[in-house]
Amino acid sequence: MIAASLVLEGGATRGVFTAGAVDYLMERDMYFSHVIGVSAGSCNAVDYVSKQIGRSRDCWIHKEKEYDYYHKIPGFLKEKSIMNMNMVFEQYPNKIYPFDYDTYFESKMVCEIVVTNCRTGKAEYLTEEADRRRLMSICRASCSMPLVSPMVSVDGKEYLDGGLADSVPIHRAIELGNRKIILMLTRGEGYRKGYPRKAEVKLYKRIYRDYPELAKTIVRRPLGYNRTMDYIEKLEEAGHIFVLRPGVKPIKRLEKNYDNLMGFYEHGHKLMEQEYERLLEYLEK
Repeated sequence: MIAASLVLEGGATRGVFTAGAVDYLMERDMYFSHVIGVSAGSCNAVDYVSKQIGRSRDCWIHKEKEYDYYHKIPGFLKEKSIMNMNMVFEQYPNKIYPFDYDTYFESKMVCEIVVTNCRTGKAEYLTEEADRRRLMSICRASCSMPLVSPMVSVDGKEYLDGGLADSVPIHRAIELGNRKIILMLTRGEGYRKGYPRKAEVKLYKRIYRDYPELAKTIVRRPLGYNRTMDYIEKLEEAGHIFVLRPGVKPIKRLEKNYDNLMGFYEHGHKLMEQEYERLLEYLEK
């Protein structure tokens, strides 16, 4: 195991890019001491720690309608979620695409999953070393997007998507103290988030009127994200971090097309293969 921090950005179904890249690392038996996953990146993170090559790919990319993780209108109205989170975080890991809890909990790797506290609006970095249900609840919270997913309760606290408060936890990775940081992004070079329109700001404030700090965090997210990207590019230019990002146009956030999903997964796998020697050089510096 290499003393380094692996940081995995989210991006909903764009996370299949990361799944491809992480699968290649596992195929080369390359594991790092610390992993931080955000939103969809948390799914990739736990599958990396459980050493299950191809599991994230299989969960996100399939043609079987009975395994579809998008709600139809009745399901959306009932669960208040565009995605069938029970399917993803209960049926997938426990029945359909079994998650190797034993390997995960026995691992010496430290896996942190980023969530946003709905009361404080701040990021929290949660871990779990024994409780299967709590682990999946944390992942579920990290992946629960605002407006289209309900809040998730963990330890009596309400959480939403970790990317709201800390989309790319590079500062957290630095705090962990590892000299080497490997960052996997799901957007191309130079990407910056646009700022919300007035109507969107009003919507967030109205929907989350009982959670004013959360609303502020959501509205301010582009500012924090863009500043983080500026910082990351400086670190990258100085050779302090290794960054892998898509070299093609990313798929949609909620992509459903099988070929598009598989193509983006394969791009991540191939790109990591192409960049593997550069990664080794970075780690050996």
